[in-house]
Parts: sequence; structure tokens; C-alpha cells
Amino acid sequence: MRVRVPAQTEILQQLPPKSRVAIIRLRSLGDCVLSTPAIDLLNHARPDLEIAVVVEDRFADVFRGNPAVAQVLSPTIRELRSFAPDLCVNFHGGTRSARLTLLSGAKFRAGFDIFKPAFAYNVPIPTAQEILDITRRVHTVEHMAAAMFFLGVPRTWVTRARVPAPEGRSPHAPEGRYAVIHALAATPEKTWPAASFNEVAGFVQDAMKLEPVFIGGQGDDLTAFQKWRSVTGAPLAQVAQLMRDASVFVGNDSGPAHVAAAFGLPLVALFGPSDAEIWAPWRTVGKVIRAEGPIANIPVADVVRAVERVYSVHEAHK
Repeated sequence: MRVRVPAQTEILQQLPPKSRVAIIRLRSLGDCVLSTPAIDLLNHARPDLEIAVVVEDRFADVFRGNPAVAQVLSPTIRELRSFAPDLCVNFHGGTRSARLTLLSGAKFRAGFDIFKPAFAYNVPIPTAQEILDITRRVHTVEHMAAAMFFLGVPRTWVTRARVPAPEGRSPHAPEGRYAVIHALAATPEKTWPAASFNEVAGFVQDAMKLEPVFIGGQGDDLTAFQKWRSVTGAPLAQVAQLMRDASVFVGNDSGPAHVAAAFGLPLVALFGPSDAEIWAPWRTVGKVIRAEGPIANIPVADVVRAVERVYSVHEAHK
């Protein structure tokens, strides 16, 4: 039987104690990290709920070990239905996540009202502007947090993102203090030139006395940075350890910048065509530098000044 839910109904008030909630957030490192404040809001408001996250295996470690997340599920209908959610919330969008939501078996199926097909959802979530009664544009984190407020979470401060990190030091960390640099991105227009990153690494080492550590994913080519320590294809847990204990982060607009922000790491993020107002690292001492035209136009001197500044501010408040 299809349940039709009035637009302003607070769903959480209708969920019995110890109900199950599935959050669909299939992929991308940054998107997964930025969904964690909304999950924390839900857990804080209803700690009795059993929350599961539906995510592709390569990003599952963003949620494993998060105390707000009881289970991490593979994105299959069989596994989702086996979890038997009472509420299914789609944060992903697209046909695959819509199908998962529709066939989840949940009484309440929530998704933003712009998601298609509309029939997959019986709890359409309006825009953050409508929920929060504002006109300004909102960050991605605020967008997902507003959805939780719509579902019945009391409005409150939206915290920093959360990424689990094991105890102990990363096996890839240098002996002394260091900076993490992520010089790659998903597309060329989001990638600052390698020569520019090498100049920044030289400044970090010589002027700031921090050892540069370049990071990359499985299969990434870091040969342009071979004079520096580099880490490629490390498990997310080890990358998280590396970030947690670093002194500063510098990188393109990409997932590792959001991991750095989750640990409150002072950072400088370089933006090409992406909208920094929506995708900037969330709640950390940071500087976003937007390109005027191609990302290669960002001057090295601007990045060096920004790195020095965010590092100094962070150190002064430790």
C-alpha cells in the first residue's frame, strides 16, 4: 500500500523506537564525507535509530567506524531489503539510487523533490531555501542538513564532517612535521599544474620546515613529484591517519580536501570551474582560491601566501 505523506509532516515523530533508517549515498569521496554531518544530526536527535549507509565498497570506509552508523550496506536491493528500513533517504539522486529507494521496502521513502522519477518517493523534500526560509545559496552540507530538519530533526548547529581514523601513526607519515599535498583531480580543468605544486612543496619544505607528502589514489601517476615523499593507493584509513596528524593541506578541489577539513586541518583548496560556495571544504581554517579563467592562472605566490597564513592562524589557536 502506497503511503502518501503531507509536505510538512515530521517523519521522525512517526518512527517507533529503534526503527531502521537507510541513507543512500553511493559514491565519490567528497560527497560521502560531506554527508556525515547530516547523519550525525539524525543520530543526535534519535540515538535509538539504527542507521545504515548504502554506499559503493570503495567508499565504505568513510562510514565504517563512525559511531552514528550501525551498518554499511552494499548498493544492492537484496541487501537493502534485508536491512528492512522504516525510512529510506536518498542523498544521491539518479536512476540507480531512485530504484534502490523505490524497492527498499521502506514505509517512508524520502528524496529531494527535484529527484526523478517522482513516484520513487512518498516524502518529497523541498529545497534548503524553502526549509530554512532563506534566499542565499547553500553549501552541500547545509543542503543535506536541511533535509534532516525537514524530516523532524530539531534545527541546530551543523557540525564538521567526520572521517574515522585508527589509533596510531600512519605508516606513510614522516618522522617530523609534514604537509599533505594532493596535486591531482578528476578532470584537467580542476588540476593546477604540477610545476606549480612543486614550487609550493619547495616553499613548504624550505621556509616552513614541513616535509611535503604527495598523495594519490590507486593508479594515479605521481612521477611529476618524484623528488618528494609520495603515497598512492593507500587504504582510506591510512590516508585518514596521515591527514589527522599533518600540519597543513594543499590541494585541488577534490575528495582529499574534504577529508582534511574533517580533521580541522588548516588548508588551501584550489578551485577551477567548480562552485566553491557549494563545494568548499567545510568548517576548518582554510582558504579557497578561485581561478580567474583556467586553473593554471592561479599564481604560485597567492598559494604560498595562503598556506603560510592558514598555518600561522591555526598554530596561534592551538
